[in-house]
Amino acid sequence: MKIIACVIFSIAIGCSNGLSSTLQESKAKPRSGILQGLLDVALKSPLWKSVLVPQARANIVKTAEANGIRWNDCLEWIKEQVDPNEILHNNEIDENEYPAYYKRPFHAYENGNLCWDAAFEQEIASRAVGARNFPTYGEKGEDAFRSAFDEALFSLGAKCPSGGTILDFGCGTGTGTRRLAARWLDASKIIGIDLSPYYIVVGRKLLELAPKSVLENGDWVTTIRQDDRIDLRVGDATNTGLPDNSVSVVNVGLVVHELPIEAACSLCDEALRVLKPGGQLWLYEMDFDSPGFSKQRSNPLLFSLIRSTEPWLDIYADGCDALREHICSKFETIRITAATGRHYALVATKGPLNSNAVRTVEDMRFKPDGTYSKDDTHLKTWESKDKVV
Repeated sequence: MKIIACVIFSIAIGCSNGLSSTLQESKAKPRSGILQGLLDVALKSPLWKSVLVPQARANIVKTAEANGIRWNDCLEWIKEQVDPNEILHNNEIDENEYPAYYKRPFHAYENGNLCWDAAFEQEIASRAVGARNFPTYGEKGEDAFRSAFDEALFSLGAKCPSGGTILDFGCGTGTGTRRLAARWLDASKIIGIDLSPYYIVVGRKLLELAPKSVLENGDWVTTIRQDDRIDLRVGDATNTGLPDNSVSVVNVGLVVHELPIEAACSLCDEALRVLKPGGQLWLYEMDFDSPGFSKQRSNPLLFSLIRSTEPWLDIYADGCDALREHICSKFETIRITAATGRHYALVATKGPLNSNAVRTVEDMRFKPDGTYSKDDTHLKTWESKDKVV
């Protein structure tokens, strides 16, 4: 049964079999067959790495520069601020402890997130992608994108008590962590956790230097303010080592599409463990039930290009139902809504310890007529991006 309207239903604890019939099934299935096989082979060829990847990179750099995002200048600046030898002394995870899925190439970086290039360029690339996907906003496209998640979470009842602790899983260099700190001023601590020591070193350096943005005659893509409440740590979000029932909020933003479903479920289990009773999991992600991503996935060439730099994207798309079912089987109250025309936001609240309360799930992604509740304002992948003046 597919949910096409705001549906509220109750699930007795332990009745996980009832979840499958109430959560929406993915609409777009992965392509298979000879054509898909040929595309997969082509995207693993040296031609893809030596020609197409550099061309794609050149295009996104061009988009950035055309919108006032000084990619090259900002990249050179951050490289000058970080001592590469620092990683040798500050790596809190032994190289042998990284899970196998994390060692694969990501985002066209051969060493994935375990390299300086990925860490140096993360925030610059995010600004460029925001400008490309939301041309109406130009350089502030990423701000508009992230604000959509803020608004969606707030509409679902997201809250953090005064003096509470917020965990940000998969924080990268801390873009979202800093945003959480700015939004939740009464929180006593905001802890960002990421497996990549490269990201954490860069994120800590940015907090230390607190650069101004190029729009304010500074050196970085955004203005960063020092905040002693922010603590960026190298660590595994599936095994934080934090005490049980110790934090108020766990934030997971645009992370689980980069994980195998088993790891995503383990991450949510860890969130449940460390959350206090009444604490909340905030999760926002790609929604493959949305028309935009369903259409992309039904196009074999287009989706093959996208997932060539996102090795777990197909697994995530296939496992969206399973992940939501897993969350619904663990938390007491779950509310879901569309955040953009292609993404959803979820707030799941942990119930009292040893509670036998009934679980409730409210899914508001679709209107009564079956259409997605948010319009798709993303620039289509095949459309051109002109400079926004």
